[in-house]
Amino acid sequence: MIRRLIARFLPGRNATEPRIYGPDAHPVRRSQISRGAQDVTRKLQQAGFKAFVVGGAVRDLLLDIAPKDFDIATDATPEQVKPLFRRAFIIGRRFRLVNVLAGPETIEVSTFRSRQTGNDAADEHGRLLTDNVFGSQAEDALRRDFTCNALYFDPVSEEVWDYVGGVPDVRARRMRLIGDPVTRYREDPVRMLRAARLAAKLGLTLEKKTAAPIPELAPLIQNVPPARLFDEMEKLLLSGHASESVKSLRRHGLHHGVLPLLDVIVEQPLGQRFIELALANTDDRVRQGKSVTPAFLFATLLWHEVLASWNAAKARGERPMPALFDAMDKVLEQQAQRLAIPRRFEAAIKEIWTLQPRFEQRSGQRPFRLLEHPRFRAGYDFVELRCDSGEMEGELAGLGDWWDRFQHADQATREEMLRPDDGPRKKRLPRSRGRGKGADAAAGDGTNDPAQTPDDG
Repeated sequence: MIRRLIARFLPGRNATEPRIYGPDAHPVRRSQISRGAQDVTRKLQQAGFKAFVVGGAVRDLLLDIAPKDFDIATDATPEQVKPLFRRAFIIGRRFRLVNVLAGPETIEVSTFRSRQTGNDAADEHGRLLTDNVFGSQAEDALRRDFTCNALYFDPVSEEVWDYVGGVPDVRARRMRLIGDPVTRYREDPVRMLRAARLAAKLGLTLEKKTAAPIPELAPLIQNVPPARLFDEMEKLLLSGHASESVKSLRRHGLHHGVLPLLDVIVEQPLGQRFIELALANTDDRVRQGKSVTPAFLFATLLWHEVLASWNAAKARGERPMPALFDAMDKVLEQQAQRLAIPRRFEAAIKEIWTLQPRFEQRSGQRPFRLLEHPRFRAGYDFVELRCDSGEMEGELAGLGDWWDRFQHADQATREEMLRPDDGPRKKRLPRSRGRGKGADAAAGDGTNDPAQTPDDG
């Protein structure tokens, strides 16, 4: 029955027998595998188990890309893996695996799995709820999402094992889903996002049958838990290929289920330019190895919705800062229904937004205080994006240049750059001065005459 099922997915080939590529047939070498992954694989094999580097690492090495991390697949169960290593922990519920701490590395070790079956295995939409049925290596390959992610590399023999035609697909720079696309997308709708992200990141083309059902099945994204959706969006936006990934999302009709506000944002001329600049800036920083934060990127993606709501409130006569806070809460509340943005990011997003009016205040001590703010750099970068995109007009168009000069100038130059304080001044009540014993006596008499009340200072 299993062989017949496999034959349906891969007609003409017995997928229980892999095609094995020796060292002369591919460019991947043992030296390209991290020390931790080599050690974990060797110990598992010495204990009598199969063990392979699997998935994205093998794919990336075949594409001449340096992998971010290395995952191991084995026929040992989590309970058999854990005792072999001094620092190992079984984690997960939906998908149980072992994290092995090997020096500075964390190596993820998973057991070969087969396809989940049974009435309780999936919800009413076909989404898998559990994935803990262990199986053979061939079954594990068929259970994976794309052929390029179902490749196994043995660091000892330097062989690549291919059950699903992944090596030819990688060579053709093609992404192909394993099995029936409609069924596989229903099992895990996040696969549609992964398809768009990996195709953009790796420069691969989605096979026609793999791409065809995506626009119709895109609404299934709404059934994905918000926390998992945020994790996938974080990977997409911080991949170093965010610009191409967002274009890929729109091209395949996935943006409606991911960022409900994305359509509105990119249809605004200023908003589209703003986001393109933000994504390009983030991609450059990732490629240069510089730090990036999801908070800044999500602040840019949602800013023009906040700005539209804020401007509308000010046009109705509402006070600027309370109106800004109301606009922020409204937009974030709407977005939280689809993306579970962690509170630590949400707080940073709000700080970046609330700093924007403060950059317009260039008189008195306010610019000096703003320089000391812990979010100054993020707020300043945000201002520069607003200027470069054409959002800032009139004398505010040069706001980014002013702050660039101000933060790098000496004290004397900064003083000269300050503008006259033309803001509204608060009226101060006159402070009375004490008049010796008479005033004390008056105070002791309980009089309420403010002119006779001694100064506390």
